[in-house]
Amino acid sequence: MPGQQVHRLYSRAKITGYRRGGPSNGSHNNHISLMTIEGVTTQQDAQFYCGKRVAYIYKAKTERKGTRYRVIWGKVVRHHGSKGGVRATFRKPLPPQALGASARVMLYPSRI
Repeated sequence: MPGQQVHRLYSRAKITGYRRGGPSNGSHNNHISLMTIEGVTTQQDAQFYCGKRVAYIYKAKTERKGTRYRVIWGKVVRHHGSKGGVRATFRKPLPPQALGASARVMLYPSRI
């Protein structure tokens, strides 16, 4: 459809790491991931995304249910720091290959 603008129902994000802390500040929590969302630069901007669903989509070697793409679902639980980062929990802990990879932050459920 030429001339029409494409609308996305998600924002792009990068998975930056796991939440650090614990004894001597050296351990990390695999079930809490840190993310930066595209266009979010302040803590107030990050508050909008609290409660939103997150999808980490990856490509597997074998085909299941007619596709090689798999998804791990999660949820943004709160902001992290003052520069617009967020914390997200996932149903299964993310693999190490996810660090630095892209994720999708869905714009639902809406709180408006």
